[in-house]
Amino acid sequence: MKLIQIKILKLMLRKKILTKKMRAMQLVEYSKPLHIKYLEIPEPSSTQLLLKIHAVGMNFGDTLLINGTYQEKPELPFTIGMEICGTIEKIGLNVTNFTVGQRVAIYSGFGGLAEYGCFEANQCVLVPKSMSSEHAAAFLVAYGTSHIALERRAKLKPNEKLLVLGASGGVGLTAVELGKLMGAEVIACARGKEKLEICKKMGADHLINSEDEDIRKTVKALGGADVVYDPIGGEQFKSALRSCNPEARILPLGFASGDVPQIPANIILVKNIEVIGYYWGGYVKFNPKVLLESFKKLFKWYDEGKLKPHISHILPLESANEALDFLRERKATGKVIVKVT
Repeated sequence: MKLIQIKILKLMLRKKILTKKMRAMQLVEYSKPLHIKYLEIPEPSSTQLLLKIHAVGMNFGDTLLINGTYQEKPELPFTIGMEICGTIEKIGLNVTNFTVGQRVAIYSGFGGLAEYGCFEANQCVLVPKSMSSEHAAAFLVAYGTSHIALERRAKLKPNEKLLVLGASGGVGLTAVELGKLMGAEVIACARGKEKLEICKKMGADHLINSEDEDIRKTVKALGGADVVYDPIGGEQFKSALRSCNPEARILPLGFASGDVPQIPANIILVKNIEVIGYYWGGYVKFNPKVLLESFKKLFKWYDEGKLKPHISHILPLESANEALDFLRERKATGKVIVKVT
C-alpha cells in the first residue's frame, strides 16, 4: 500500500513539474494594455539558453512595438521586453561557452517580460559579479546605443563639442556620461531644471532648457556643435543642424517628438556636414560581434567605476503597464526597470 502511495505521489509531483506555468506580460492586441498570462515554460533549442529572468529594462521602442509602429513586428500575441538580465537554467545541446547558474544579459528585441525565456547563446554576454541585475537590465540598450553611436559611427574626438538632445532620457544620459568619459565638451539639452540637474551630475559642461531657451542661438554662442546626438527629431533636430560647425556629424537615432525631420540638403552641402544613419538594433542581425565587443568594453568601464546607470523607477512584473506609462508621459529620467524574479 505504501509503495503504491509513493508511486502516486511521484507521479503527482512529476505532473506538477511538467505542467508548471510561468507568468508573462503579453500584447494581445495592438495599442492596448499588456495582459498577464500563464504560459508553459519554453525549452531551449540547440543554440539557445533558457533564462530565469530577473530584470528587464523598458525602452521607448517597447511603446512602438505595442502600437505596431516599430521596425520589427512580431506575430500577436507576444511578450515585450527587449533588455534582459537572467540566470541560465538550461543550455542547448550545441552551446559550449556557458554553464548553468551563470548570470547573463541580452538585447533580444522582445520576450523579456516573463519569468522564463529562451534566447540565442551567441547574443548573450556574461554580467560582472559587481553589477546588480537591475543595473545589467538598464545597461545594454542605453549604454550600447550611445557607445557605438559616439565611438564607431560619429568617431567623437577629445575636446570636440557634443550636443545631446533629450539628454535626461535613458539613452540621452548615457550619451552625456560617455561623451564626458571620451573627453568631449558636453552640451546637454533637456526639458526643465530638475532634469538638467541630473544631466549636470552625469558630467554635462553646459545646460540648455528646451522649454524656454533657443537651442541654435545658445549652441552657437558656445562655439557650435561638432557632433549632435539626437533621439528627439522634429524642431530640435532643425535647430541642432543649424548650430553645427563645418564637418560636424549628426546622428538622428530616434524621433521621440513624433516628427521625422526632412533634412535640407543645402545646409549639409554648404557646411560639409555628415548625417549618419544609425539603428543600434540592426547589429543584432548583420554584425552581432560589434555589440558583444561594445558590451565587454562597457562592462570593463563599469567594473572600474567609470559608469553608473541612472534608474528612476523599479516596478514589479504586474505593473509593467505603469512602467510603460512613465516612458510615454516622459516622467522618467534615466531607465525604468521591471523586476521579474
